[in-house]
Amino acid sequence: MEKTLKDLKPGDKGTITKVRGGRRLMDMGLVKGAKLEVVRVAPLGDPVEISIRGYNLTLRKDEATGITVEVE
Repeated sequence: MEKTLKDLKPGDKGTITKVRGGRRLMDMGLVKGAKLEVVRVAPLGDPVEISIRGYNLTLRKDEATGITVEVE
């Protein structure tokens, strides 16, 4: 099932299927096929912390909206 990263909960894992938001996100390792896990989501949903490629990355909610993930 595909969802946006913004819709995932802590502990959810998946594989990125689409990235919208520009080169900056891709430079941070958010590329199609990369596996990730949601570590933490702030109470109001902003920011979202994920674990990807061996490090933790924090994204704003609007950035997380542009990332589509196939949930495991």
